[in-house]
Amino acid sequence: MPRKTTYLPTKDYEIPDIDLLTLIYESRESWTTDSTVLHAEAAQPTNCITKGQARDYTKRIAYHFRNTYGIGANGPGRDVVVCISSGQVLLSTIFFGVIAAAGIYSAASSSFTHPELARQIKQGKSRLIVASPDCKDVAIKAAQECGVPLDRVLILYSMGGNRILQDVQRKGPNLIEGDNRPHEMLNWEAITDKKTLEERVICLLYSSGTTGAPKGVNLSHANIVSEALIPQYLLREYFVRQRRRDPTFKYEYRTLAHLPAAHIAGCQGYFVNPAVAGGPVFWMPKFDFAKFLEYNKKFRITFFFTVPPIYLLIAKSPLVTDQFESMHHAVTGAAPMGAELQSLAEQKIGCHISQTWGLSESTGSVTGMPWDEHDNGTGSVSPLLPNTRMRIVDDNEVDVEEGMEGEFILQGPMITKGYWDNEKATRESFTKDGLWFKTGDVGLVRDGRFYVVDRKKELIKYKGLQVAPAELEALLLSHELILDAAVIGVSDPDGSGNELPRAYVVADRSKISADQIKDFVRKNLAQHKQLRGGVVYLDAIPKSPSGKILRRELREMVKRETSGQGAKL
Repeated sequence: MPRKTTYLPTKDYEIPDIDLLTLIYESRESWTTDSTVLHAEAAQPTNCITKGQARDYTKRIAYHFRNTYGIGANGPGRDVVVCISSGQVLLSTIFFGVIAAAGIYSAASSSFTHPELARQIKQGKSRLIVASPDCKDVAIKAAQECGVPLDRVLILYSMGGNRILQDVQRKGPNLIEGDNRPHEMLNWEAITDKKTLEERVICLLYSSGTTGAPKGVNLSHANIVSEALIPQYLLREYFVRQRRRDPTFKYEYRTLAHLPAAHIAGCQGYFVNPAVAGGPVFWMPKFDFAKFLEYNKKFRITFFFTVPPIYLLIAKSPLVTDQFESMHHAVTGAAPMGAELQSLAEQKIGCHISQTWGLSESTGSVTGMPWDEHDNGTGSVSPLLPNTRMRIVDDNEVDVEEGMEGEFILQGPMITKGYWDNEKATRESFTKDGLWFKTGDVGLVRDGRFYVVDRKKELIKYKGLQVAPAELEALLLSHELILDAAVIGVSDPDGSGNELPRAYVVADRSKISADQIKDFVRKNLAQHKQLRGGVVYLDAIPKSPSGKILRRELREMVKRETSGQGAKL
C-alpha cells in the first residue's frame, strides 16, 4: 500500500467550542472592550461604531430579520440573505445580524451585473436582499427577475454619518433606529456543541468553478472561529517574544478595508479578525490608490493584507513616500507574487511582506509566516498554520515524494464541509475516502515551506478575483455569430502577477469584430471578467476526442508568442 506523507505544522492549538457571535461580542478571546472602536469611515472617521454599539445594532437587525422577514423562523441554517455592498461602516452588523437571526449570509460582489446577482439569489433561494446605495439598481433588477418583492430589498446607508436600513421604496420603517425600543432586540443562540458548530452553515462565499456556475462555499461557526483564533494565537506568542527582546515594545492593531467585502479577505479579514485582534477597521467604499496612500498615513495603519497588483502600484508609484511609516507587517495573497516585486514593495513599505495561501474553501489562510521570521526571497507561501494538515498527491491521490510536484489536499477545522445545495460538487472536491479537501492547486514542499507552482483548476485570477473560463465561454457561445470559444488567462506584461482573460473564438471577423466581442462581454459581466487579454480568431478550438478544450495547446501558443519577451518591472 502506498505510503502517506502528511505534513504537519509546528504546533496545534486547542480551539474553544464557541459560536462566532459569542466570540466577537462576549468572549475574552477578543481583545476588545465595549468602548473599542471596531469600524470607522476613512473619509469621515467620526462616523464610527464601538463594540458595544455594534452588538446593539446586530441584535436590532436580527430582531427585524426574524420578526419582519421570517429569517430563521423555521429553524437555523435555512434562510439565505444575499448582501451586495461596497465598503460600509455597518456592513459587519448586517453580517452578524443575519447570523444572529439564524440565517445564512450570502456575500455578492458589488461589481456584479444584475444577471450575476440574480443567479446567486436563485442558487440560495433567497427572499431577502440587502444592498448599498451604489448597488441599488442592480439589486432591484435582480429582485424583479427572481420574483423577490421590492419591500424585501433593503438599502443600507451607513457612510457619511447615516444610520438607515430601509426597504428600497422607503415605505417601511428604518430598521436600525430603536434606541428607545430596547424590546426590539434578538439575542443570538449561544452554541457550545462541537458538532453543531462544525455543521451549521452561517456564510456562503462564492467560488468560481471550472465548469458551470460559481458554487456557494458553506462556512460554519467552527470554520470562521478557527480562522480568527489560530493566526491570533500565533501573533500573541510573537508579542511575548518581542517584549522579551524589547520591554518597551508596543503594538496597536489598525487596518484599512480596501478590498471587496464579498470575498474571504473582506468577510474574515474585516468583519471578524480585527475584532479579535483588538483594533479598528477604516472603511473605503472602493479602492482608490491616492486615498489608499492618504489613509495609510493619516490613520497610521499597522497591518494589512492586500494583493500583488496593489503591491505593484506601491512599488512603482512615485507618490509613495512616507505613507507606510507605521506599518509593522504586511501580507500578500490571492495570487503568486514574484521575489523581485516583493523586494521592491518591501523597500517602499519599510517592512517585511509575507505570502500566505488559502482559498474560500479553507476560510482563508492555511499557511502563514510568523512575524519574526522571513522568507528571504524564496517565493514560498510560508509554513502551515497550526491545526492544519496537508498532503501532496498525484492524479490518483497517491502521495508524491517530498520535493515533487502534486496537488495540495487539506484537513483542518477551517476547511469547508462542502458546497451549498450541490452534493456532486462536494463529492468531487474531496478525496475518494471523503477525508481530504482537494484544493486544485499544484505545488511542492521544500525545507518545511510550501510553493505553489500551478493550478490544476482552470481558474483565472485578476486582481485577486476569480474568473471562471467556463462562464465566459458560455456567454460567448450564446452569441449567434460566435461558433466556438475557449478562454484562458495570459500573464499581464506589467509584472503584477495578474492574469488577463483572453478569448479564442471561431467566428467570421467580417461579421463580428474583436471590439464587438469585447463590448458584448462588457455589457453582461463584471469588470474583472473583461477580455483584457484580447480576442484571437482561430479556425478551430483545439479539443480532445471527448470534446474537452485542450487549454495547454492554447497556452503553448501564448508561450511561442511571448518567447524571449519576459516582463520586467
